[in-house]
Amino acid sequence: MRIEPSALLFAFGLTIFAGLSTGIGSALAFYTKKTNNRFLSGALGFSAGVMIYVSLVEIFSKARTALDSYYGSPKGYLITTIAFFAGILFIAIIDKLVPSGENPHEARDVSELEDAKPSNSSLLRMGLFSALAITIHNFPEGLATFTSALQDARLGISIAVAVAIHNIPEGIAVSVPVYFATGSKRKAFLYSFLSGLSEPLGAMAGYFLLMRFFSDAMFGIVFASVAGIMVYISLDELLPTAEKYGEHHIAIYGLISGMAVMAASLLLFAK
Repeated sequence: MRIEPSALLFAFGLTIFAGLSTGIGSALAFYTKKTNNRFLSGALGFSAGVMIYVSLVEIFSKARTALDSYYGSPKGYLITTIAFFAGILFIAIIDKLVPSGENPHEARDVSELEDAKPSNSSLLRMGLFSALAITIHNFPEGLATFTSALQDARLGISIAVAVAIHNIPEGIAVSVPVYFATGSKRKAFLYSFLSGLSEPLGAMAGYFLLMRFFSDAMFGIVFASVAGIMVYISLDELLPTAEKYGEHHIAIYGLISGMAVMAASLLLFAK
C-alpha cells in the first residue's frame, strides 16, 4: 500500500505531540506544590476509557476487515485475534524490562519529597529510573499513535490526545525527583522532555523496520497488535494508577466518560 508523504508527516507530528506532553507534566510539577489527585485520577481513567473503547470497537474491527479482505473470513479473523494477543504479550515483555518498583505513571508531589527528604543520590536514581521506564514504555505507544494516524486521521488524533493525557504524570514522575536531586529546574525539564522523545523514535523505528513489508496484510496485523498494546497499558497501568490517586468512582467515571466521548467522536465523524 502506498502512503502519502503528507499522511506520514501528519502521523509523525501527532506522535511528537503525544510524546512531548511529558513536558506539560514537568511544568505542572513546578507550578503546583500539590498534585490534584482527583483530577489526575479522572484524567487517567478518561485516557484508559478512550484507549479501551477505540481499541476494541474501532481498531480491532478495522484490522479484522483488512485481514478478512486479504486472507478470507475465517483465517483473517484468526490472524487478527492472534495479532491482538501478540501485542499484549509484546508490551507485557517490555513491562518486565522496566526496573522493579518503578511505575512510570506514579507522579510524586513536590511536597511529598520535601517531607520525606531522601538523599540526593536516591532521588536522582528515582528520576533516572523513571525516565528509563518511560522511554521503554513510549516506544510501543509511539508506534500505536503513528499507525492509527496513518490509517485514519481522526482516529490518530483521538489516540494522540489519550496518550498525551497519560504522559502528563510521567513527566511529573521524572522531573520532581531530578529537580530535588540537582536543584535545577532546567535539568529536570530536560530529562522529562527527552524521555518523551522516545515516542516519535518508536514510531520512526517501527515504520522503517516495517516499511518494506507494508502491505494491507501487514497493516492489519500491526493494527491488531496496537489494539492489544493499548488495552494492556490501560488495564495494567492507567486504571490501577487512577484508582491509587483518587476514589474508585472518580476513576470509573473518567473511564466511562472517555468511552462516551470516543463513541460520540466515532459517530459524529462516521464515514
